[in-house]
Amino acid sequence: MRWPMSSRNNGAARSLNLDHQFFATQAVSPRMIEARCGSIIMFGSTSWMRGVPGMVGYTAAKAAINGMTRTLARELGPSGIRVNCIVPGAIVTERQTRLWITPEQSQQFIERQALKFRLDGSHVARMALFLGSDESGGCTAMNFIVDAGIS
Repeated sequence: MRWPMSSRNNGAARSLNLDHQFFATQAVSPRMIEARCGSIIMFGSTSWMRGVPGMVGYTAAKAAINGMTRTLARELGPSGIRVNCIVPGAIVTERQTRLWITPEQSQQFIERQALKFRLDGSHVARMALFLGSDESGGCTAMNFIVDAGIS
């Protein structure tokens, strides 16, 4: 198999999308273990679930976050620590809109969604607030998909 041109930076994709989440967990977990509580929130992407072509390094790293979330939930759960992952869909930021996402591309995202509106960061933020609160006290080792039902 020949790797596509866009996949040459697989190590960089891993470093940018996976490593920091592991190292952040490594840094905060001792205090959480001591406190016997806490919530760790990872961030994934629906791209690996859909098999988006030309992004093998990125999608592999994002898929690995699923495994890391589930494993860390098992390892840290006995200490009262919950580990979950937010999996955003097509969240188009103002910067993306300004620099490279065209109105046509933005509309294509909406057309592929079951809910017909533009997702933004506030949709992900509300999920993060839920997962960080006691309201989600029974949730761990899960992916919470915020994608408006993208297909």
